[in-house]
Amino acid sequence: MREHPQELEAESAPGFPVPATSAEVMLDGHRATRDRVARSILDHGPSSAADLASRLGLTSAAVRRHLDGLLAAGLVDSREQRVYGSRGRGRPAKVFALTESGRDAFYQAYDQLAADALHWIAAAVGGGEAGEEAVAAFARARFGKQGERYLSALEQAAAGQRTEALAEALSADGYAATVRRVPSAASASAPAGAQLCQHHCPVAHIAEQFPQLCEAETEVFSQLLGTHVQRLATIAHGDGVCTTYVPASGAASSSPAPRADSDAAPTAGTTSTEPPTTSARRNPA
Repeated sequence: MREHPQELEAESAPGFPVPATSAEVMLDGHRATRDRVARSILDHGPSSAADLASRLGLTSAAVRRHLDGLLAAGLVDSREQRVYGSRGRGRPAKVFALTESGRDAFYQAYDQLAADALHWIAAAVGGGEAGEEAVAAFARARFGKQGERYLSALEQAAAGQRTEALAEALSADGYAATVRRVPSAASASAPAGAQLCQHHCPVAHIAEQFPQLCEAETEVFSQLLGTHVQRLATIAHGDGVCTTYVPASGAASSSPAPRADSDAAPTAGTTSTEPPTTSARRNPA
């Protein structure tokens, strides 16, 4: 707050440029850095302070100050990082994940318009089952066009890397997607497949009302990857990450899909696997 009334009068005068105080400049810089921290968590999933400091080129102390602010505002929460296999001594590091309020900060203001349009589509054909199918047809058409744009990238991907190629294409569209390779329950050396994780969903609020959107997206993933995939979790249903299980070749019928782990921070998989078989059952288009 400014101390002199003359400054308030000057600020309200039309066309009068009011220079920012040093405190305001520092505050703006603080907010910008805090937004970068939140965006990094959105893009990469639950992250430790050390991970964030490394990604953003900040000191751990600076990251922790911003995390304290995000925690106080209810935009992130903290939990112990899950460790797979043996770990060293000491307590596991804490990781920070966005809360629902934190995700809301990244949503656009078109949710109500989209919801109204879909409600109108359903009502225009008489509602009921006919209305649900009309919304489903719209969802299939929408995600079908999106899938057409991804197809060339997947066709150019190396064998066994189609899931990673799909994650890159989704990330370019704002879904902040990553891939985590999942070992087989029978043998740790035999991959059972991968979890395709979308840390952000631009249509999550609409999908809460219209699950046909998630179903159509899953169908497109199945068609693009040439194998039956299984949706394990969705942000629209209250999960931390949209997670889709993609079985490795020959693993679809022999290994159950592992439970989605929203606490883990998936990273791009580098484990070599065979490409999915094209003869596996697909979801209907």
